Amino acid sequence: MSGDKKIRLAVFKLSSCSGCQQQIIDLGEDLLALTEKIEIAYFLEASSKTSPGPYDVALIEGSVSTPQEVELVKEIRENSKIVVAVGSCATYGGIQALRNWLDFSEVKERVYPNPDWIKALEKSSPVSDYIQVDYAVSGCPANKVQLLSILKQIIIGKKVYHREESLCQECKRKGNVCVVVTKGIPCLGPVVKEGCGALCPSYGRGCYGCFGPMVDPKPETLSRRFEETGISKDEIVLRFRNITGWSEPFRRFVKKYEQR
Repeated sequence: MSGDKKIRLAVFKLSSCSGCQQQIIDLGEDLLALTEKIEIAYFLEASSKTSPGPYDVALIEGSVSTPQEVELVKEIRENSKIVVAVGSCATYGGIQALRNWLDFSEVKERVYPNPDWIKALEKSSPVSDYIQVDYAVSGCPANKVQLLSILKQIIIGKKVYHREESLCQECKRKGNVCVVVTKGIPCLGPVVKEGCGALCPSYGRGCYGCFGPMVDPKPETLSRRFEETGISKDEIVLRFRNITGWSEPFRRFVKKYEQR
């Protein structure tokens, strides 16, 4: 996509908290510096002024949770050369995918005074369940440095790449003491991707898995370590069901682990 013509960028929101869109806005001057190469054609979080597609690049935040969002992501795909899923909602279903483990009719009864008014899908799903996604950057919220790197790589026509090391590597670089070994606190650091700067472990808390599973995460091995430190089966299940619990590796593990 390199050349003199500006890249037309669109940013869309599905079911989400808008935190990942805020990360894009928080790029500030770094984002403004890209305007020589990028035309922001659609971004309601930043401006009410919009231009219709087609778009060169579409960033999608949020999970697919309603019938309308199914149609929207299909329309985005048809009108965009490159689609990037941004954040753990778009890549794994997000925190709202906690309902996927329950009977949705019961969830509506508990949460809403008029559940019949709710027109939502039974499950909260990643964008890739409905359309082809070219690239993905996870995180809750997404790492703005990774987002900026992706945009820069697209501008110069390079195949997008960003690291997917385990969070433990970030802890080692920061000199953090392992909370699992020293305190017996459940931490998903060994099985999830880096990207947050090991935020929670840096303050003596276990990782909740905001950035999703790393390559070949081996949650079974980590669960055995948790068991050795006296963590209950229910707590282990809840930890893996968290923010990125609907990702395929964690979902497969939890279903198998619960049957033990």
